[in-house]
Amino acid sequence: MTISQAILGFAAVAAILTVIPGLDTTLVLRSALVRGRRQAVATAFGIATGALIWGAAAALGAAALLAASHLAYQVVTIGGALYMGYLGVSMIVKSFRRTGNGHADALTESASLWRSFLTGTWTNLLNPKIGVFYIATIPQFIPEGASPLAMGLLLSAVHALMSLVWFAIIIIGANAARRWLAHARALRIIDRFAGTVLIGFGATLALEHR
Repeated sequence: MTISQAILGFAAVAAILTVIPGLDTTLVLRSALVRGRRQAVATAFGIATGALIWGAAAALGAAALLAASHLAYQVVTIGGALYMGYLGVSMIVKSFRRTGNGHADALTESASLWRSFLTGTWTNLLNPKIGVFYIATIPQFIPEGASPLAMGLLLSAVHALMSLVWFAIIIIGANAARRWLAHARALRIIDRFAGTVLIGFGATLALEHR
């Protein structure tokens, strides 16, 4: 297998994971509809960063710990479920406090973008299914003689790039829809729906691995 063949083969598999609606898509779509394009882009780049970290970990063998150790997998699973639940509850609670005032100074906006980036990164890192996916696929696409770390980073970068393209499509579509949803009641409903979905993801993650 050549490097080109490895990239194409992995891209075909990763494309399926990318377009299937899931937690990442929910986060980016919610950010685009409720908080705007800049917040959604920050969230998307955070998710892509998490993918790169998982790719490096899988290539180095660190992510194999999730597949080999029940305890390690449970720790990440519980942490991820709690974090998703926290995000979901926070969205729902904030929806009842929303004042409709979207004005913020530059410092507040910068801090908010950073929070969106970290939310995307941590959500990806605390999803053990991403780690298991990478450890199950990346080693299969490392050509003989190639550096595992370099290939892991390259393949995860391919996945991250595909995700960013997909998220860009979602953000553009959501930005157009936002013109019709840019009033307080609609934004509150979106937040509550997204929060409920996140809580559902967290509960499912916890129950699946009890």
